[in-house]
Amino acid sequence: MGSEIRRDAEDLIKIHGTPPREVYLDSENSGLIFPEALKAMVDCYVAYGYGHPSITHKVGWESYEVLVKSSEVISKALGCSSDEILYLHSGTEANNLAVLGFAKAHVGSSRRKILVSSIEHLSVIHAAESLVKYGFDVVKIPVDVEGFVDLDALSSLIDSNTLMVSVGMVNHEIGVIQDLRGIIEVVKDRDENIVFHTDAVDALGRVKFNLKDLGVDLASFSSHKVFGPKGAACLYVSDGLNLEPILYGQLSTQRLWPGLENVPAICGFAKAVEVMMDRFDEFNSKMRGLRDMLIDGILSSVDHSILNGPRGGRRVSDNVNISFIYCEGEALTVELSLRGVYVSSGSACTSRILQPSHVLIAIGRRFEEAHGSILMKVTPMHSSDDINYVLENIPKAVGRVRSISPFKVG
Repeated sequence: MGSEIRRDAEDLIKIHGTPPREVYLDSENSGLIFPEALKAMVDCYVAYGYGHPSITHKVGWESYEVLVKSSEVISKALGCSSDEILYLHSGTEANNLAVLGFAKAHVGSSRRKILVSSIEHLSVIHAAESLVKYGFDVVKIPVDVEGFVDLDALSSLIDSNTLMVSVGMVNHEIGVIQDLRGIIEVVKDRDENIVFHTDAVDALGRVKFNLKDLGVDLASFSSHKVFGPKGAACLYVSDGLNLEPILYGQLSTQRLWPGLENVPAICGFAKAVEVMMDRFDEFNSKMRGLRDMLIDGILSSVDHSILNGPRGGRRVSDNVNISFIYCEGEALTVELSLRGVYVSSGSACTSRILQPSHVLIAIGRRFEEAHGSILMKVTPMHSSDDINYVLENIPKAVGRVRSISPFKVG
């Protein structure tokens, strides 16, 4: 990081000041952490988590035991064997290994087509598109106006050249819960040899599933999305599936990912999964209530606002994505930040460049609608008072941004 950028950040923080109340709704980018997960991580590091789990001494063995126990907890939640869990450091790494590692292992195959939904996370789309220069054909599966995969279109795209299909269980941006069982049935009925990957980062702890029952071959998960520490993630690789490494170096305990495992973060990851699953019904009921309170409150108080994605049970419990017409999303995030409400504009992965979200474009939003989108995610740690504070400030922030926008309300 350059010194000028650092000074700019320091100046921004000083100018920003401390609002009277702060509500963090940006768990898409980086989440809050359960106190239990934080304690587990710290306690692990202090006791023996500083050890290298592949080294043959007492601390190494103790560190390795943490990985074993963590895998037992996580695999139980996923519905798979602990031997099918591979640890990495982020959902992006997991998605890249799933797509690139499987393609690399089958580079000599006659199958050269990879299908991905048009609303996949960019770590899936970009990984797949990077394979085009090696002779692979990447085709995007269309979705409807709410983000659901078009099953007829999917079926028509599958042919004898299809190697892999990747569709996220829950979309990170608009919260649509796909009928994954139905999608997998379409794929496997056409050709049972096609491998199916799902980015399930936003599903864990929010949607009940069993990987074995679903028939998934590869699935990606991330710690911070279940309110665990950053720096830990895992990829489910079904037993017998052949992947090749995409990163090289000294191996530790993970056969496809070299380097030292973040043992304390993995311990915190497992604890977060345990907490989330133990209180699954309670937490999801609470989040659904806060989600609907936020959606209904915004749509009823702010004119020219549009909900992106479905309503009710077909939407994941924590997700709120609303487009504010005649309002630029990046400007609105700053205005809300000054009021102590922390959100993100459009897709977290495209906000560094002023381009509309590919997800919103895929569901048919116009350029100005996509540019005015705000993504918010509620958590079990939020309260109705937090949401009331947000609802008090969003109309004011939108009004302020619209008053200085070149795009005027017609």
